[in-house]
Amino acid sequence: MPSKIEKNNIFFFYDDCSSICIKPNSLEHAYLAVLKDDLSAAEKIFMNIDSPRAKWGKALVSIIKGYMQEFPTYFQIRNFLEIDLEFLIKNEKIEYVEQLLGALEYLAGINQEVYKFAARVMFENNLYSVALSYMEKSKEIYYNDPELHFMFARFFLNVNNYIEAERYIHECRKLMPDYYPAKLLEAQIDGIKF
Repeated sequence: MPSKIEKNNIFFFYDDCSSICIKPNSLEHAYLAVLKDDLSAAEKIFMNIDSPRAKWGKALVSIIKGYMQEFPTYFQIRNFLEIDLEFLIKNEKIEYVEQLLGALEYLAGINQEVYKFAARVMFENNLYSVALSYMEKSKEIYYNDPELHFMFARFFLNVNNYIEAERYIHECRKLMPDYYPAKLLEAQIDGIKF
């Protein structure tokens, strides 16, 4: 029988979770098992589903358990790392967040953007010093990433360091002149007198 989720108890990618009904042996069921610390059940459910998300889920569970039995692909990391990191943070699964962040160095060997992905999640969750640290690591791997420079500009604008914000937004625009969000941010920064 499907189970209902209580909005007050869980963050499940929706603002209102009270009407969500989780079917047995579904992806949602596997993620609910992760939140209930039943990693064996989550792993079994993920193993019985043939989808890119379930394959990532198997890798995620192995990372959380502390050893890589399943190895994610470049695209699985790109498509799901940020979503699941956010999911774990919002559900206060700090030990799982730490395990996932601890695997970033290894995951960077598969997808060099992992530090940028982690930085974006940290920034959006107001964990600014951690976000900056991951942005710096990302910059060491791939400096010419316009999205990374855009993120730096947003960070420095947020901490009222307008000179650095301007420097990074100009670097972003140099790498990708038509990047529309950068044009908007540049106009915002240019409107600030410093």
